[in-house]
Amino acid sequence: MPRLNEAYGRYNRREYVSPDPLETLYGFHRTADLEVAALVVSSISYGRVASILGSARKLLTIMGGSPAEFVMTASPRALEDAVASFRHRFTSGLEMALLMRGIGRVLREYGTLEQFMAASMERAGGPVGGLSRFVAELREKSALNGKYLLPSPEDGSACKRLFLFLKWMVRRDEVDPGGWTAVHPRDLVLPMDVHMFRNCSALGLTERRQPSLKAAVEVTDLFREFVPEDPVKFDFVITRFGIRKELNPRLLVELCRAGGDPEGSPPG
Repeated sequence: MPRLNEAYGRYNRREYVSPDPLETLYGFHRTADLEVAALVVSSISYGRVASILGSARKLLTIMGGSPAEFVMTASPRALEDAVASFRHRFTSGLEMALLMRGIGRVLREYGTLEQFMAASMERAGGPVGGLSRFVAELREKSALNGKYLLPSPEDGSACKRLFLFLKWMVRRDEVDPGGWTAVHPRDLVLPMDVHMFRNCSALGLTERRQPSLKAAVEVTDLFREFVPEDPVKFDFVITRFGIRKELNPRLLVELCRAGGDPEGSPPG
């Protein structure tokens, strides 16, 4: 882990964020607005990053300066009209309108998404069950028939987008904006997608064959042995390699094996 700590110190910086959906959230300074924006953006964080960024910016423009106020006050018809022409791959405008309506219902009942998450964990007796309850109730309030937009641990999904949302809201450093205290960083699970899985496999962190929930938990547990209070600390750094043009995944492996700067890596 000392070598990953070196990478964290070098690359866990705002200047390395782009291209990433996270960059669309930095304009929100109220936690109440940030959490709504983060949940909406994370829900469509699949596919090509350029497409995600375009779709995220469209939705954030529609919701305006206060996403929380928008979803709480807009009527169901107004929500449908606002996103009628929206589509992100196989996510339709109607699905987004339903999700926004569900979030609005949650806010009117609980006050904030954080309080909703806290209540879900209390009823379920812990963070893992709380996540499943959070998703189940939000699906119900949204009247979403499909499960893809809101993944759940109960579905056996890797839940990459849900765990990404939580990481954004719970961790606070130069990259992750944070704001929530109801969930502790020690309870987070690594957001595991194909790209993350390939880099973790190359580093010898998992021998599983696909980016499943089991793989995400396995790598998280490994990190937890070294960083028990913040096991997803290295998520951002690992994902930079292969996303940033100047950071080839090979450089990450070389850095971790050599314990220093790999040949050809950019200066700090």
